[in-house]
Amino acid sequence: MQALERVARLEKENAELRDEIARLKGLKGRPKLKPSGMEKAVEAASAKGSAKRKGRRGAKRSKLTVSETRIVKPDSLPEGSRFKGYEDFIVQDLVIAPWTVRYRRERWQLPSGETVVGCAAKAGGKPFRANLKRFVLSQYHQGQVTVPRLNALLADLGLDISKRQIVRLLSAKQDAFLAEATEVLARGTCLRPLD
Repeated sequence: MQALERVARLEKENAELRDEIARLKGLKGRPKLKPSGMEKAVEAASAKGSAKRKGRRGAKRSKLTVSETRIVKPDSLPEGSRFKGYEDFIVQDLVIAPWTVRYRRERWQLPSGETVVGCAAKAGGKPFRANLKRFVLSQYHQGQVTVPRLNALLADLGLDISKRQIVRLLSAKQDAFLAEATEVLARGTCLRPLD
């Protein structure tokens, strides 16, 4: 232990002498850097993390929405066995799949010879639903996915959508955003720099 302390003291003295020599020669010395403090932050975070791990995990799982329940029965049961309830086991997955709905609009011919077809607005009226639009918007703006890559991704998922339709999804009904951007720009140009 004494040897380690002596080595540390000699190393410090050696560094001070090198700095003194550099100063006398007119050279710049080593910069004096303060400790960053990151070590303390990492230690504090790991201490907090270990405190969190000590708690039970059940509270977090109770927030999950169960999409499907499957009952798993034992392979074989001897006669006289009694049912004692269930023991839950949670499995999570993510489902991203195309969902295509075909609306079959009825066509009727009236006695007058005129043809009447079911209303397209009742069937949704648009070829792409809100979830697809949300996905495209989030991938483009948050995920910074380009339109060609979005087109390839959606095609790989099994959707039939063109680049032009993706651009329409990205730009349709954006008037509120455009108005806000125009207002911000107008207010910014009215400001005068300080003298």
